[in-house]
Amino acid sequence: MAEEVHCVHILVKTQKDANHLRDRVLAGEDFGALAREYSSCPSREQGGDLGWFGRGQMVKPFENAAFKGEPGDVCVCRTQFGWHVIRILEKR
Repeated sequence: MAEEVHCVHILVKTQKDANHLRDRVLAGEDFGALAREYSSCPSREQGGDLGWFGRGQMVKPFENAAFKGEPGDVCVCRTQFGWHVIRILEKR
């Protein structure tokens, strides 16, 4: 079976907003609550949960960030949709 990753994310317009939200997550704030309040992605309704996905299912910069990290990591990346704060939950 191909490698898959389970992530949550928050989509915002600016790098400044993404970095600020990443800092808040790292300080212990609830990721899902922040996603519901700030994310512009429809996944906000699920607290930013994207479920499990494999390679080739997301745009390349997002995929690269999600597969490069380890469970528990929180990172920021940019795609054509905006800036993403990504928390990697699990890998299989």
